[in-house]
Amino acid sequence: MRVAVIKYNAGNIQSLLFTLARIEGLEVLVSDRAEVIQGADKVIFPGVGEASSAMESLRAAQLDRIIRDLRQPFLGICLGMQLMSRKSEENETTCLDIFEGEVKKFEAVSAAEGLALKVPHMGWNKLTNLRGDLFAKVAEGSFAYFVHSYYAALTVDTIATCSHGEAFSAALQKGNYYGVQFHPEKSAETGLQILKNFLAL
Repeated sequence: MRVAVIKYNAGNIQSLLFTLARIEGLEVLVSDRAEVIQGADKVIFPGVGEASSAMESLRAAQLDRIIRDLRQPFLGICLGMQLMSRKSEENETTCLDIFEGEVKKFEAVSAAEGLALKVPHMGWNKLTNLRGDLFAKVAEGSFAYFVHSYYAALTVDTIATCSHGEAFSAALQKGNYYGVQFHPEKSAETGLQILKNFLAL
């Protein structure tokens, strides 16, 4: 199976490549070339960093158009998932408009509970309300590893939730497009199973 990992100006992908190397039968290609991405069986869109500069990089390489036209299973990770939403509050960035809703910044104080919150939300947290094939063989309440200051609000596309002061989308799906806010490559056996599930779609 040929897996394309999209190359753009959005952080280190070595942990992801290391994890994918543990899965047999994969040919992993890191590329920003349209023909490589379009010809892959599966596409992964990782990212850490800042939304507006990442979108500028995508547009400069015309990857924004390519991503929106793909028909094979596509997985955005962390910033990658956020960029698939309509808009991000991070520097008021217009994003790819694949998923419903907007990406918002965590408040330092929980509006719901009146408690001080650590921002960024970093570390292990519980996945809840799991649904769909991406979470096959993953138990409700499994833990995944998060590092983020912005979050996708709950929408009709939400297929898993998490809570940090308030509930937010831990994962999204619309058609062939999937996104996870957490880092599956840093989430031990739970993350490995989710990656295997994506590759089996």
